[in-house]
Amino acid sequence: MRWQETDGFFGHCSVGWMLVLVFPMALYGNPADDAWLDAHEEVQTATVNEGVLRFLEQPPAEAVHAHHNRITLSRQSLDDGWAGLYQCHTDLDPVPAAQVVFNAGRVRHLQVEKVTGIERAWVEGVSVQLEGVNPGAELCLSGETRVVVPQPEGGFLVRNGPFMRRFLDGFYPMHVRLEILLPPGYWTLVRSQPPGQPGFEIVRHAHGLDVDAWFEGELRTEFYFAPANSENRMNHQPGEQE
Repeated sequence: MRWQETDGFFGHCSVGWMLVLVFPMALYGNPADDAWLDAHEEVQTATVNEGVLRFLEQPPAEAVHAHHNRITLSRQSLDDGWAGLYQCHTDLDPVPAAQVVFNAGRVRHLQVEKVTGIERAWVEGVSVQLEGVNPGAELCLSGETRVVVPQPEGGFLVRNGPFMRRFLDGFYPMHVRLEILLPPGYWTLVRSQPPGQPGFEIVRHAHGLDVDAWFEGELRTEFYFAPANSENRMNHQPGEQE
């Protein structure tokens, strides 16, 4: 998520699919906002990540905002770039008002599927508006997202991000889980960016792949798939870990 100050409000957003949590600044003397800042002392530390991507081999001890995305590709996705999306946010920060804002032109058919610990949630344009976000809140959404880039040779790219959790000039730990379900057929993962490494785990299975990322900074992902008979293939079989 990225924290920014706009029009007298602090905004909290993860761009790509953009999460925005909006609430009055603490200087207005709102007790709820003061409590939020007191509970997140990490944003006041002097030594912070300034945006450089750094994977975390060990998850933080405290709970951090987690972003789980399931992207389901169909044969049609390889023609028009649209894929099914099911997205859940957990451990949302408690704030009086919030909104999940998607990039215009990259999402459609947006719906709220599950709400826990949130007093009210509704779709408004390319956003989901929230009121009364309590500690430990969870929000799940569905829709379609344009993240597939067909390739002339018959393969395709799946691109996501950037994911970030930012407050003022610092970037803080975030947990992203990404599940990609491939269209019918036999596909080979040719390459990924970033490559699999501690803190960025890639596990392939018969229907696609799962990614589990713990990081600070800005994370963008790209996965290139080619037909299984392609000469470009990685040195492992589906089901093995990157």
